[in-house]
Amino acid sequence: MSHRVEPLAATVIFAIVCQADVVEAQLSAPNAAGVAMGHLHYNVRDVEANKQFWLALGGTETALGPNVVIRFPDVLVFLREAEASGGSEGSVVDHVAFRVQSVAAVESAGPDVEYNETYPGVASVFTPENERIELFDDALATNLEFTVDSGEGDAVTSRHNEKIAVPVIAHHIHFFVPEGQVVAARDWYARHFGGVTGKRWRYDATDLPGINLNFSAAPEALAATRGRRLDHIGFEVQDLEAFCRRLEANGVVFDQPYRELPSGFGLAFLVDPWGTYIELTEGLRDL
Repeated sequence: MSHRVEPLAATVIFAIVCQADVVEAQLSAPNAAGVAMGHLHYNVRDVEANKQFWLALGGTETALGPNVVIRFPDVLVFLREAEASGGSEGSVVDHVAFRVQSVAAVESAGPDVEYNETYPGVASVFTPENERIELFDDALATNLEFTVDSGEGDAVTSRHNEKIAVPVIAHHIHFFVPEGQVVAARDWYARHFGGVTGKRWRYDATDLPGINLNFSAAPEALAATRGRRLDHIGFEVQDLEAFCRRLEANGVVFDQPYRELPSGFGLAFLVDPWGTYIELTEGLRDL
């Protein structure tokens, strides 16, 4: 069965999901550490077909230099024409997930939707290159809530326990790390990026503005993300140069150290201990 979304169908889906008003997509305000969710960077063979898929889910198109960028509330999706060594499944980052006000509205426009028969309101759609994107129907799903370990939530963490006010919004990134390392991974992201630890349903999780990071155990280490379909994830950071200095002081080794482009855009790259390639940026908030 093909999961490809044709451009015409994508246009129809976009109209249905967004309905009357177009909601401005922007990144979340940073936490006390200066960090918020930034972007997902995909290697794809067919940029146009993938662009239509992401527009179908309710994104809006923008650009950054030669990059095709699709904006959603809380996350930007970058599409780069490149061959990938494999899909996200089989790597440390298994999939990403979005909340939508209605999965039925997406399905009614024609794309293949696979419903999880065990859990109401949970479904998956597939990019033209068979990358699975998990969807949660905001009116039906019962496994969206996040419980803070300390018991003291705030306006940021409590968003998971409230209905969304927009057609689509980023929800979580799901990591698979070796047995016995789930808590270590959760705590690594909390320590270095100022996240809040807790449980998203049954999963150990770290919450950041704009995204919930979920961690599950795998029997063995999985492939690193670099070169896969989802090549890297990105966090937008306030005062990035100083932030990178703090990470280095705490023992984090950078794959590409901080640098500022002539445009004033700042970036740096690192790899987490489990193989997730991470870009840190300062400047995407202005897109």
